[in-house]
Amino acid sequence: MSNFDYQWFFNKCCSEQGLICSLSFAMPEGYENANGLYDSIKNKVYINANLLTNVSDIEKAFYLFHELRHAEQFLYPERFDVIIRTALNYDIGYDGNCSKRIDGKWVDCHLDGGEEIFTPLYLSQPHEIDANKFAYHKVKELFGDSKELEELKSFWVPSNPLSSKKYTEIYALIDKKVANN
Repeated sequence: MSNFDYQWFFNKCCSEQGLICSLSFAMPEGYENANGLYDSIKNKVYINANLLTNVSDIEKAFYLFHELRHAEQFLYPERFDVIIRTALNYDIGYDGNCSKRIDGKWVDCHLDGGEEIFTPLYLSQPHEIDANKFAYHKVKELFGDSKELEELKSFWVPSNPLSSKKYTEIYALIDKKVANN
């Protein structure tokens, strides 16, 4: 078992990316089964170290860097393409539960369909693809290329992501649902 030093890698990445945020291992309510989370309201990266106890350092680093990229996306949106900046105002869950950020607060809605529809929607979100690619490259710099890292990338980064046009349509649908709530 490793003693992966989350705090050290967190501090190093924050320094490199110019991020000022905090790290917590106490997952917020409702996220107990998530590997990690970045809360833009609290400006905090959460890592579920208990859930990740028995995974490799490669996987631990991957989730940490993924969440740190989300921190960068929210803290420095001007560094990213317009589709990523737009995507940051939307959250699409695996189960059709979606949210839109309005005036700094998340407003929830639900879209019809099952996981077979929403899993690709979640994984192909522009900010998720960016965060997963960033995590992949950071982990590759640290640990080199490996079968495990390639498997993580192929799991989290779709080989045929959905188009920006598709997301424009989905975001319009979320906008409509949220307005009717």
